[in-house]
Amino acid sequence: MKKVLVSLAVIATLVSCNKRNNDLPKTVAPATYSFERNGESTVDFNGQTTRIKMAGEFISALKNTSETEATLDAKFAHTAGNADFSDADLNASSKNIRSKVAASRDFFSTNSTDATAIKNQFDGWIAAQVTEVFPNWNTDAAAGVAGNIQQAGGGSTRYVNGKGVEYNQLIAKSLIGGLMVDQILNNYLSKAVLDEGTNVSNNNGNVTETDKNYTTMEHKWDEAFGYLYGNEADITAPTLKADKFLNEYVGQVNKNANFAGIATEIYNAFKLGRAAIVAKDYNTRDTQVEILREKISKVLAVRAVYYFQQGKIKLPTDKAAAFHALSEAIGFVYSLQFTRKPNSTEAYFTKTEVDNFMNTLLKDNGFWDVTNETLDLISTQIASKFGFKVADVAN
Repeated sequence: MKKVLVSLAVIATLVSCNKRNNDLPKTVAPATYSFERNGESTVDFNGQTTRIKMAGEFISALKNTSETEATLDAKFAHTAGNADFSDADLNASSKNIRSKVAASRDFFSTNSTDATAIKNQFDGWIAAQVTEVFPNWNTDAAAGVAGNIQQAGGGSTRYVNGKGVEYNQLIAKSLIGGLMVDQILNNYLSKAVLDEGTNVSNNNGNVTETDKNYTTMEHKWDEAFGYLYGNEADITAPTLKADKFLNEYVGQVNKNANFAGIATEIYNAFKLGRAAIVAKDYNTRDTQVEILREKISKVLAVRAVYYFQQGKIKLPTDKAAAFHALSEAIGFVYSLQFTRKPNSTEAYFTKTEVDNFMNTLLKDNGFWDVTNETLDLISTQIASKFGFKVADVAN
């Protein structure tokens, strides 16, 4: 460990040394997520960028029938040095997706039963894509029969199981919760991680990690940030089009007039919290954590309800489009178990509640005979838990 002097010039731009009435420092929000020490950036989330890119290649491969269960499993649980991806840097990496699914400190470090069950669920979906859907790629889908089904008007062809589920969509949206959101809200923003061991005293003393120019607490916060913005070309001006996971859907929810501004609120909370760590202002840091837990959790709920309503609209006239929307919906529903109520240790929905939703939606022939009443009932239950109306996300 080495101790380095923090650039007073940088700190001066971030922190007001004025004391509040309660004698705590007040952190001034920086303009962007940009932090330096001794003239060099202290922001590093390389591992998160790597996993986002791995997830992108993995999801694309789920629609390639030349893939086998073994090759898909290898992309999901990559081993360093194996040629699982098209990107040589990903192949060389010791990181993988599977190890970080349902792996947060707060929710799963003492709950190996649920963690194992969730990982096994992903493994099962991968296997089912290969054994149920790939062999029926050229079969017309029907209730109880896996195959293809084309959207109305010559639109996209969807490849579904016997219940109408597109596994690639289910897996992709479930990864948003199981990987990105769980790691952000329940791991890297956890006090158990941010304040672990000597993190606070080292941060107070500007003691950086070996051969690095950031403190461990700074780095943990950056790793949370990286699961949302890690694929952005410029993190000081995020486009929210950088990947097909949480990044994209923060942007999509922000486009809804009823939730306009949520993307800015999330970005502002990340940068103010990071500035607060630089300023040793842990009250402000912890306030931003709770804002992030509320806002990011809401993104998943809004998209779940949105896709349920889109599916309901399209079911009578375009089953392929409806199944596509409903497959996305159940992926977001699955992700709800990884959300986090602010100022609590609980998700908005428990694993049992999520499992019950999934079982209800997928019983018998699944989407082929799901009713509007079921879709509306689940939509209402989700929306009411997050304090919005189903009508707010219908379009």
